Amino acid sequence: MKKMAGKTEKIVFGGGCFWCTEAVFSMFKGVVATVPGYAGGNSKNPTYEEVCTGTTGHAEVLEIEYDPGVAPLEKLLDIFITMHDPTSMNRQGADVGSQYRSIILYMNDEQKKTAQEFLASHQKDFGKPIVTEIKKLDQFYPAEGYHKKYYDKNKLNPYCMLVIGPKVDKVKKKFRLR
Repeated sequence: MKKMAGKTEKIVFGGGCFWCTEAVFSMFKGVVATVPGYAGGNSKNPTYEEVCTGTTGHAEVLEIEYDPGVAPLEKLLDIFITMHDPTSMNRQGADVGSQYRSIILYMNDEQKKTAQEFLASHQKDFGKPIVTEIKKLDQFYPAEGYHKKYYDKNKLNPYCMLVIGPKVDKVKKKFRLR
């Protein structure tokens, strides 16, 4: 991911494990930077261990800096609903708890409107109601350093092979990436 010449924006997505979310979004042109972290809760400066207890209210999330001229928000939202199950409440596969909930944390009213309209227009694609939470980002807390680019550094880890790899492959297939 390289800095683009155009104006960039940021948005925060939670779609289960942030290792998965980062592995998926970092593949796309127009995604300038990604930072795994925690947001959407009520405790200050949470740690991974605290968030894993499910008591902080925070979700594992990914802050995405993107160039909307290359990767419009609608495309990012399409990637988001492809890479996880937006109809699953507080879980993604074997990852269970409110920290794995589906959430979009927007920075401005335009992002909010785009996210609401996008999810409403794609509800027909799902057999169950979309439960993705949409709310304004209050505070983003970057995760500990060892979480950054976790998949890229640990591809032979069983979790990476069994959970992240198939998500990456699914997204690559849909968006025709190599």
